[in-house]
Amino acid sequence: MAHIYLLFGFPNEEKAQEARHKLEVWKQASRLDKKLLYKFERATANDGEAEEAQQPKSEKVAKKSKSKSDAAEKKAGEPVKLFVRLGFSGHEKLSEQRLLDRFDAEDIFQSASPETVKPNDSSFSETESRFEDLA
Repeated sequence: MAHIYLLFGFPNEEKAQEARHKLEVWKQASRLDKKLLYKFERATANDGEAEEAQQPKSEKVAKKSKSKSDAAEKKAGEPVKLFVRLGFSGHEKLSEQRLLDRFDAEDIFQSASPETVKPNDSSFSETESRFEDLA
């Protein structure tokens, strides 16, 4: 079974969750349980942790409650990358094409700079390994 990867870059978490909701609706409506898989790649915020490790303990305690709300705000504004893997067998070409057409028709996916990676593309193995490494 050949996979097709679709990559989307969303400007913030809110848009990414809107796209996730759309994918869940499609999965349930069309019974695409294992044929449509998706994972998110979010930017990690290790900069704040390294900075916090260098401060005295009294300053860390005072900043702890403030940093939680700041981290949530930063995370909501960071770009999020969505990886979608389509896995249709050879005799399901029509279903695969219909789903690809759905992605093209939806505004939320059109505005997210879509990229399609097929098995014969040079970046396919890199994309596949990135998808597998995501949680």
